Amino acid sequence: MGSSKFPKHYLIVILTFICTSVCYVERVGFSIAYTVAAHAVGINQSSKGVILSTFYYGYACSQVPGGWVAQKIGGRRVLLLSFVLWSLTCAFVPLDPSKPMILVIARFLVGVAQGFIFPSIHTVLAQWVPPHERSRSVSFTTSGMYLGAAMGMLMLPSLVKFRGPQSVFLAEAFLGAMWSLVWFSYATDPPRSDHRKATAAGFGESLLPIKGSSKMKADNASKIPWKHILVSLPVWAIVVSNFTFHYALYVLMNWLPTYFELGLQLSLQEMGSSKMLPYFNMFIFSNIGGVIVDHLVTKRILSITKTRKVLNTVGFMVASIALMALPLFRTSGGALFCSSVALGFLALGRAGFAVNHMDIAPRYAGIVMGVSNTAGTLAGIVGVDLTGRLLEAAKATELDLSSPGSWKPVFLIPGVLCIFSSFVFILLSTGERIFD
Repeated sequence: MGSSKFPKHYLIVILTFICTSVCYVERVGFSIAYTVAAHAVGINQSSKGVILSTFYYGYACSQVPGGWVAQKIGGRRVLLLSFVLWSLTCAFVPLDPSKPMILVIARFLVGVAQGFIFPSIHTVLAQWVPPHERSRSVSFTTSGMYLGAAMGMLMLPSLVKFRGPQSVFLAEAFLGAMWSLVWFSYATDPPRSDHRKATAAGFGESLLPIKGSSKMKADNASKIPWKHILVSLPVWAIVVSNFTFHYALYVLMNWLPTYFELGLQLSLQEMGSSKMLPYFNMFIFSNIGGVIVDHLVTKRILSITKTRKVLNTVGFMVASIALMALPLFRTSGGALFCSSVALGFLALGRAGFAVNHMDIAPRYAGIVMGVSNTAGTLAGIVGVDLTGRLLEAAKATELDLSSPGSWKPVFLIPGVLCIFSSFVFILLSTGERIFD
């Protein structure tokens, strides 16, 4: 597989694609299984929101440390360790809503383990993927999230129906173990001899953890420009976009099953394959965005900066319209259309900001990704928990959850955030390298 007919960095990209797919099968799977289990014992929406958001507390704790550790010892090893840890947690934790403390601890631990994954992936891709292939490589890798979510929505409700909620945990642990075995068998660091022009290209040898080098070289490489990163306006442009993207994504991922079940009075099992369409649309649009970006850049149709801004703006603006229109549609077809458009164009917008980590800081891509993904994780904490509180407040004011009014604030907030972050990215972002 590593021959000239199939370059090794393609294999690495494919494996990271499968990695993100399995991670999002796990996240969607917990939402589906816990929704069923919580409904069976009468857990209210506010308490449900607390459990669903616990994952993101752990996820936030390990984002920046994940980027730092991946920078020091290599993303390949960190990816393997994180997968083993969250898989073991899923395998041994019982799904019992009557024991919330056990679920809180388990979801926190899974969040911590998975928090190392995306900073590590960006470190690995920055090492392996040449600059002219980065947009489509990152888009393809991240599109695995959406395919994983789509497959989870398609298959896991039936698994819950016939085998019970606990079976989802076991299936996820099995998938995690299988990926870990494949990654251990096939993933390697890029051979130094393959990257003689690595420094000029901004990838490969110059980004590997230093071994056996002079003390001065090691000291210079170890000085991560934390202050420069934290006060950089282009970094903050990415941070704001990442927060917005994940606020919208996590609210839909965690609460869309509830919206279908309670807001529209639809059974997920009876919806068949149609319920996977929003996430499958993300998979398609993410890869379309990556191809468009690389085409515009390599053909010199637009500069890297303008390309990133165009994709981010178009994606987020269209998504904002679809999000705010979502509660107005009272049929499954209308709700699926709006959620598919919203998630699809969010994925298109991600092709603008997600690879920007590598544009501005290829050497510190994992660390910058850790910083921006911490913001995205905070969006999960705020958005998922706030949604539960909004819905519980709607019930307290005698609004039924099948009423459009009870769901309008849920989708209005991410819609407004999309508009705001679009303007921030236009004003502050750049495609130029600003960290040496």
